[in-house]
This record gives sequence, C-alpha cells and structure tokens, in this order.
Amino acid sequence: MCGIWALFGSDECLSVQCLSAMKIAHRGPDAFRFENVNGFTNCCFGFHRLAVVDQLYGMQPIRVKKFPYLWLCYNGEIYNHRQLQEHFGFECQTLVDGEVILHLYARGGAERTAALLDGVFAFVLLDTANRKLLLGRDAFGVRPMFRLLTDDGFLAVCSEAKGLLDLKHSMAEPPRVDPFPPGHYEVLDLKPSGKVVTVETVKYHSSRHQPLHTRASHSIPSVGRFSGFEPETVKGNIRLLFENAVRKRLMTERRIGCLLSGGLDSSLVAAVLLKQIKERKLPYPLQTFAIGMEDSPDLLAARKVASHIGSEHHEVIFDAKEGIQALDEVIFSLETYDITTVRASVGMYLVSQYIRKNTDSVVIFSGEGSDELTQGYIYFHKAPSAEAAAEESERLLKELYLFDVLRADRTTAAHGLELRVPFLDHRFAAYYLSLPPELRSPKNGIEKHLLREAFEDSNLLPKEILWRPKEAFSDGLTSVKKSWFSILQDHIEDQVSDSLLEGAAKKFPFNTPKTKEGYYYRQIFEKHYPGRADWLTHYWMPKWTDATDPSARTLTHYKSDANQ
Repeated sequence: MCGIWALFGSDECLSVQCLSAMKIAHRGPDAFRFENVNGFTNCCFGFHRLAVVDQLYGMQPIRVKKFPYLWLCYNGEIYNHRQLQEHFGFECQTLVDGEVILHLYARGGAERTAALLDGVFAFVLLDTANRKLLLGRDAFGVRPMFRLLTDDGFLAVCSEAKGLLDLKHSMAEPPRVDPFPPGHYEVLDLKPSGKVVTVETVKYHSSRHQPLHTRASHSIPSVGRFSGFEPETVKGNIRLLFENAVRKRLMTERRIGCLLSGGLDSSLVAAVLLKQIKERKLPYPLQTFAIGMEDSPDLLAARKVASHIGSEHHEVIFDAKEGIQALDEVIFSLETYDITTVRASVGMYLVSQYIRKNTDSVVIFSGEGSDELTQGYIYFHKAPSAEAAAEESERLLKELYLFDVLRADRTTAAHGLELRVPFLDHRFAAYYLSLPPELRSPKNGIEKHLLREAFEDSNLLPKEILWRPKEAFSDGLTSVKKSWFSILQDHIEDQVSDSLLEGAAKKFPFNTPKTKEGYYYRQIFEKHYPGRADWLTHYWMPKWTDATDPSARTLTHYKSDANQ
C-alpha cells in the first residue's frame, strides 16, 4: 500500500503542499518524496512508499531514460506486467511492476493503457511533451483515489480525501472532493499556467465482460474459452481461476499474511494461499490472523481452519471498551459514517494494528468482494428471482469502493499494510458473472452454494467450515451471548438522547441518520470532516426485507453458530 498526491495549477506555498501530502503518510511508512516538475508552473508530486518490490529503485514519481517526458505516480500492483513486457518487447529499467504503465502509454495512448492492465491501481501520469495528464483507477476501486477539480483548472489528486481538504482555492465555497470513479480513466490538457481542462472521461471496464488484458496473458485459458455450463466444468473453472487469482498476488518481496475470520471467504483464501506458498517454497510459514472477543464464533472457527491448513496462527482478543474507544480513529481513517462499514471496521482496524506492531507480515490477503460477487449476504435468500439477485450482485460490486473495499483499504493502510483481495480478480469475477443467474443464486437455503460446491472435494477446508452459514463480520467477532451490535446500542443509548435524534433532520438534512447509532457516527464524522457528508451517497442496507438496520442479526433468516 502506498500513498499518492499530486497538484496542478495551484499557488499554494511549499509548506502547505507538504503538510497536505503528509496527511497520508500512514499509507507508506518506508520513504517519502516530494518533487516539483521542472519547467512546469505549479506542478508537483508527493509519494509515500511501502516498499514491496524493488526496494532499491522503486521510489516515485517513476521516470525512465527512454521516456524522460513522462512522470508516473501510482499505487497498486500490475499483476500481468511481465506478460505485457514479453508480449510487447518492452525493455524495463526497474523491477517495479508499475513501470509498464509508462511503456503502454508511450506505445498506445490512454485507452490501451487502462484496458490492458490486470491489477489494482490508481495512477497519475504526466506527459510533459504533449501537455497531457492521465488519471486511471482499477475496475472495482480496490486502490483509492480522490480528486479535487475546480472550474478554473486547479486539480489535486490524493489516495485519501483528507489530503485535499486544506488546499486554498479561489472559489467562495469549498470545492468538491470526490472519489475518482472505478473502472474509468480521464485525460486532461495541461495549460502553460499549470491549470488543467478535462478532455474526456471514459469507462474502460465492465465487470461483466472479459477485460482486454487477457489477450496478453497465456498462463491460463481466457474466459471466452470456458464454454458450457455443465456442473463439473463450471466447478473446475471456478477452482482454476481462483487459484490463479491467488497465485498472481504472491508478487512481493515482503512477508505475506492472511486475515482469517473462519468464514468461507477468508478460509478459502488462506487455504489456497498456504498451498501455493508451500509450492513456491517461500522461506516462512503463512501467518493467519483472527480477532474477536472471548467466546467469539469467529475465533473458534478460525482456529479450526488454521489447525487444518497448518498456518502460524495469531489470535487478537479485544473487549468492548477497546472497540468503543477505537471508533473515533476508525471513522477518521475511513472517511465515512456508514453504519455497517463503521461497525465492521473496528475489528479489522484492531487486527491490522496488531499485525503492524507484532509481526513482520506486510502484504495481507483478505476475502473481501466474495459476498458481493457470489451473493453471500443473507438477504439474497429473499430475492424475488435469480435475475433480480444477479442484478443486485452487480450493483453491490459497482458500489464496493464506497463500502467493503473502502473499509478493507483504510483499516489496513492506516497501519502501513498492503491489502490483496483475490475474489476481486478481473478474470475470476468476469467468469463468475458470466454464469447463468440460477447457478449463482442461493440453493437449499444456503448462500454461495456454487462456490462451496466447487471446493467440496478439494480437502482444502473442513466440511463444517466449507458449509458454515454466513456470520456477519461485525457480529461474529463478539460473543454469541452479546453481539457487537448489542454492545454498541447499549453504549450509544447513553450518548445520544431522544431529543437529539428528533432534531436529526434539521442538523443533518443530507443522509439524515434514523437511529442513535447513525447519529453518533455522524457526529464523529462531522468533527473530522465538516460539510463533507456527501462523500457517502447512501447508507448500505439489505434489500427485499423490512430491516431497519444493516446488521444480519436483525434479519429473520439469520442463523448464527449459536443456533447450529
């Protein structure tokens, strides 16, 4: 995980620029660089580095002798960089995977650059020869990027919104700070004054279809050659694509760890990851990390998985007081007040803190994205049709960058860790979404039935884990006797009075909180980010139910391990 920051067309003094860039220092604790672009008015880059590959020559902005007019600042991993080098005959100067972005742009321009990349990324590329800027972000928004663009041509870009808030501007009202849309690239003209003008914004990727980058990769068959929907064929394809999704994410010179809740998703990631670490004979065991309170269902399940696969397992125990005390830091890191996101982030924030302080694991695998892709949320049982469920799955994937992916990125990046999420691999996701809707829907009262069936005979996981019912992460990490949901309600009841909630619409007219918990989170958010409530377009809530709260424990279909 790294942090990128760039500014074009601003008259800000150097001290203000540096202070703004330093607000995301947690994303890259290994090194920092701030650099002005020679010969260009008011153009500069800031970069916080987490050294994962090429620790000697991996500093940014990246510039190479062959293209002295190109400057690149990016955060991410390009998993097919070697295939692209071989396919096009690129002569790369460093071992940094992102260097291939410069070569692609020099050869084929903006559209081809974005379409051919297989990975997770957010980048700013400056072409001084043609006075062009190129911004791009990966399909699901796994790597974050925010943009501030004013009508008079002042552009600022940062990995997190907090790095853009103190910049001065000529507008009477604070300019909008928005997330750059996933799966898009944008081309801008750079004027002699350093001001910019947007030329075009293009959506280059649709998760439903095969990405163009597969044309340059020959490691496994392309999605288009996975023909037919016979059960055994489909299950074999799912296993093959998922194993390749994990394998390509082993690209690192730092130690690998894995978050392990004991649920299906993280358990599959951990099991496949450990198998491939052994095959590669890496010089360390896989460290897995589980978090919970005493008597947590997740801790017990994770313990079973770790024992089965043979990982070096760590358990992080926290209590209600620690969880509640972390809320302020969590909301500051997240830059959101969404109820379910905040709830689920506390455990992930605390376990990431433990990893950074107590281990040498830096690259952390996780199971994010599976619930959205494979219809894992409990409310999918209420879908009126398989087609409606498929549409909801795609909607959730498009909004991942606002919710689960945001949570996973910010909680790990807050402690200088790099997140990797194989369920959001382009090729795996494209294949899964290409399957008939009825194959992807819950079956026999069990969500993710197809994914579970695909690994039924693999012996990767114990059967009770493979078929373990969905346990909401924010609930499963606490005691079966009293959930995290209940602990929060008890605490907040004393913090937010009935009269405060009654006046919520007047105080917070946008996204008005309907519950005391929502009001409590919104107060903390407004303390850190006043007037920025529009960063969250809407609250995450289940569909097809009468639920008034996002917690799975409020749904009638919910079955926790306590009821098994």
